[in-house]
Amino acid sequence: MPFDRINGIVIHHQVEGPESGAPTIVLVNSLGTDFRIWNDVAAAFSGRYRIIRYDKRGHGLSEVPPPPYRMEDHAADLLALLDHHLVPSCLVVGLSIGGEIALGLAALDETRLAGLVLMDTAHKIGDAESWDARIAAIEKDGIGAIAPQILSRWFTPGFRTPDNPAFTGYSNMLLNSPLPGYLGSCAALRDADYTETARKLAIPTLLMVGDQDGSTPPDLVKSCADLVAGSRFEVVAGAGHLPPIEQPEATVRLVGGFADAVFGAKAAA
Repeated sequence: MPFDRINGIVIHHQVEGPESGAPTIVLVNSLGTDFRIWNDVAAAFSGRYRIIRYDKRGHGLSEVPPPPYRMEDHAADLLALLDHHLVPSCLVVGLSIGGEIALGLAALDETRLAGLVLMDTAHKIGDAESWDARIAAIEKDGIGAIAPQILSRWFTPGFRTPDNPAFTGYSNMLLNSPLPGYLGSCAALRDADYTETARKLAIPTLLMVGDQDGSTPPDLVKSCADLVAGSRFEVVAGAGHLPPIEQPEATVRLVGGFADAVFGAKAAA
């Protein structure tokens, strides 16, 4: 069933791939999107991995609790989702706020993580002033008022063209985001700081970022990689903030190679 009450709220989620015997990869999407941004990645991996995707609280078709949210709420939802599907350990791939949710899970119970892919994210994103300004602008005039600025950070100029149907579709995804859910997660991002969690990570970790990411630029993601002992850092050419959309093949190659190394040759066969 794609809908279940998990951690007290209804979560929309999808499970693909082998029902038993395969390692699990969980894909956690970014602010203002739903789990469809992972379509190409999930399709590439579902033959050999069990793939779990979900709409985080306040996004997509999941329930929209009143804002504000805490990152700890998102992390608790993810932990409850793993419990719901009887997943003892997994690789979590978190994009943007999804990466901070993954770090939140590490802070709650790192033993549930076989590894982490922190994609276009960091231990801390932005500051209170910038997030409060975004919240105020959206409360006054809606997401549409700042959508052009957000989309310019999400996508490269070559992708942001009127004749690109995908750009129109993903623009609509942002514009149709539930307003309370978006605002709630902005508050969670404003208040979250996982610097110490990143410093203490003791699991395999890959950090990757689009070379033209305007939301979490390469230098910011590299600063997070520098905190994580033994981590690997990769830059995806020709991508903004959402490499699974603009560069799905490169995303699959990097995440797939890392997953195969984390889970071993058996999963790669």
